[in-house]
Order: sequence, then C-alpha cells, then structure tokens
Amino acid sequence: MSKYDVIVVGSGPGGYVAAIRASQLGLKTAVVEKESLGGVCLNWGCIPTKALLKSAQVFNYLNHAEDYGLKVEKADKDFSAVVKRSREVANGMSGGVKFLMKKNKIDVLEGHGTVKKGKKVSVKDDKGNAKDYEADHIIIATGAHARELPNLPIDGKKVIEYRKAMTLDKQPKSMIVVGSGAIGVEFASFYSDMGTDVTVVEFQPNIVPVEDEEVSKQFERIYKKKGIKIMTNSSVESVDTKGKKVKAKVKTKKGEETLEADVVLSAVGIKTHIENIGLEDVGIKTDKDKIVVNDYYQTNVPGYYAIGDVTHGPALAHVASAEGILCVEKIAGQKVEPIDYGNIPGCTYSNPEIASVGMTEKQAKDAGYDIKVGKFPFSASGKASAAGTKDGFVKVIFDAKYGEWLGCHMLGAGVTDMIAEAVVARKLETTGHEVLKAIHPHPTMSEAVMESVADAYDEVIHL
Repeated sequence: MSKYDVIVVGSGPGGYVAAIRASQLGLKTAVVEKESLGGVCLNWGCIPTKALLKSAQVFNYLNHAEDYGLKVEKADKDFSAVVKRSREVANGMSGGVKFLMKKNKIDVLEGHGTVKKGKKVSVKDDKGNAKDYEADHIIIATGAHARELPNLPIDGKKVIEYRKAMTLDKQPKSMIVVGSGAIGVEFASFYSDMGTDVTVVEFQPNIVPVEDEEVSKQFERIYKKKGIKIMTNSSVESVDTKGKKVKAKVKTKKGEETLEADVVLSAVGIKTHIENIGLEDVGIKTDKDKIVVNDYYQTNVPGYYAIGDVTHGPALAHVASAEGILCVEKIAGQKVEPIDYGNIPGCTYSNPEIASVGMTEKQAKDAGYDIKVGKFPFSASGKASAAGTKDGFVKVIFDAKYGEWLGCHMLGAGVTDMIAEAVVARKLETTGHEVLKAIHPHPTMSEAVMESVADAYDEVIHL
C-alpha cells in the first residue's frame, strides 16, 4: 500500500492549492480527482464563466460602438464559437494545474475517492477497480454542485443548471433565471448582452440579496434598463416542460403568473459533495450538509480534515485556497492564525460588476455602531466618463468613534479588481483618515475609493 504524508481528496481551488503548499513544506503528497484537475472552479465555474462574460462584453461594445465615435457594420456573434473559446480557456487552466502537480512532485490519483478508517483513502477508477492509499493526514476538498429543488427538477434540456448553461449548443431566445445570487445574475448578464430575453425570479425582496441594499437597488435599476425583467418576492412553484417551450408557474405578491421561455436556468445555490465519500464509516461529523471542523479544519476524527465548500464558510474559490494553505501549514507545525471570515471579499462578475467586503450599512447599525457613511458615484469620475462606464458607485462605512473601516461596497466596471484595497486596509486596521491621505492616481476608477472616504468625513472635493 502506498503511504503519503498528505492525501487531498478533490483538486479544486482548495484541494490543489493545499496539495502544492504541502509539497512546498516537504510533505509527500497525493491528490485524488475523478474528473478534471482544477475542479468546478477552473472547469465549470469561475474561469469559463468569465470567458463567456468577456465575449459578451466585447459584443456589447461592438453594439455600442457609436457611443465611442466608431462605426461597426452589423456586429454579429457565433454562439458556438463563444462557447468553444470558454472551454478552451478552461482546458488551458486545467492543463496548468496538471503542470503544477508535476512540478511539485505531487501524485495524481485518478478516480473516485472514499475515506476509510485507519487514515486510508480508497480510489476507484472508471473501470471499477479500487486501490487503497494511506496517509498521516487526509484532507477532504470535494466541493459542491448545483442544488436541485423538488419543484424545479433539472432535465438538462429545458430546465438546466450552470454546467449546461455554459455549454448550450444553441443560444435560447428567452430564458428564465431562478435565483439572483452571483451565478444567477452573471448568467443573466451574459445571455442578455448576447441578445436573449431574460427574466430573473428572486424569492427575496432584493436581487443579489447578500449585498448592501443600495447596491441591490441600483443594480436592479441597471438590469431593468438593460431590458432584463426582474421579479422579486417571487418563487417558481412548478414547471411544465411538455410543450415546445417551458412554462413556469410563478407565485408573486399579486398572485400567480405563468411565464414561458425556451429554457429555465436553476441558480438556487449549491449542495456539497459529502455523500458516498465514506464520512459515515469513518465517523466524521456533519451538520446541515457541511462537515464540522475547528479553526484549523480538523474534523472530530484525528488525521481527517475538510476545507472549501464542504465546510461552514463562504463557498468561494479564494476562501477554499486560503483554508487549504492554513490547514496544511498547521499540519506542518507552522504558527498560523485562524482566518478572519469577516474580511472575505465577495465578487460578482456581471455587467456591471459587484464587489464588497465587511459589513453592510444595515449590519453595522444593527451591531450598534455609530457610523460614518460615504458614497462616490462613478458618474462623477473622469476615468469612468472617458471609458463610458458611469453606472455604479463606491460606498464606505466607518466606525465614527475610532475610524475603523467596517465595510466597503462597490458597483461598477472593474470593481472586482478594486476591492482588494479595502481588504488589505481592513487587515492592517487602517483608519478612514489614513485612506484619505493615501494619494490615489488620477484618472482612475480607484480614485472613487478615496473620494467616498472623503465624503464620509465631509471632505469630498468632486461632489
């Protein structure tokens, strides 16, 4: 039986990163993967969706070329070529992970991994042959897949989930998106910009409901202006797929309404991959579809760990990576500090983008803080005006007493690349005055961060 220091089950952004860090620390490491290296993120999530969104952005620019003093005759698209490019990007990234495994001398064990008692992992290949491997430390990083609701059964044709949404053979003329979290609004953005008639159905009062309310409301106005129909306080009760089109019965505050579309995209969250991986046999505790771990990702059974979507934390690639690194460094005996889950950035890559970190205004007030709030619209930004991307704003929230940066919320072009300033500043316990006196380059979109802080402290110049 092959013996390792560390075996990681799953090669997503948590698993492969954990494996690389383990190897860097001198631990003999293997990673188990039943599909493609890189997991959902690289192959079916973060990366290929961004490739689709980039194609939609370019197409959108072509359709609005006259706004920039340019003329483009009959801009058109090849939907299958857009999908093909997205898959090529994903395949390239997965190939990159394969190279990293080889570079770091990590063994890739291909097949379905099942944890067993005695610190063992059984790997069954696609022919049904199983082989056991042993390790001092076993890290479970099996990720998640699309959640399926009983009243919204996925058939892969008229009712689809995100994997199918990024590989459709033909662009639908109409689409109903159920759920307005990051996945829902990103696909709504892509298909709408490509010319599909899109309706978004959201159970909560606001779309992108985890965001600051001001972000949600302006985002909804922008989407409606783009021609996307928004139905909040609404739920899909049932679907009828018997006809040429799919019919969705939607319950609203005003009563029931039946919508028709070529396809329904179910974007109602995720379900973890914790079934049929041996947790019960080993005796590893779970709670509400998640594996129970401590601050260092140790389960209740010594020698077994869990990171990423399968644990209680934000289901985000960068969180899984951070958890994997911390978990392995703890195993290697390094001095580590638990992750501050209050300082995790959230990013939505729609058009326009959303980025946030820390408390919303409501959360800060509910927590009892006396706050200072500043906001700077991109309509007042020279760079945004020149780029033709004036939608959105930056909003900052500070504790009035000590100047602590409680939260930052952004809506606009490229804001997912700007939010890191707030994350680092909050990590360093930077005060509002320190941000205000840090000179930001002009003209840039990032100036809006400084300007919003200036607004919070009644020193704003350009409003």
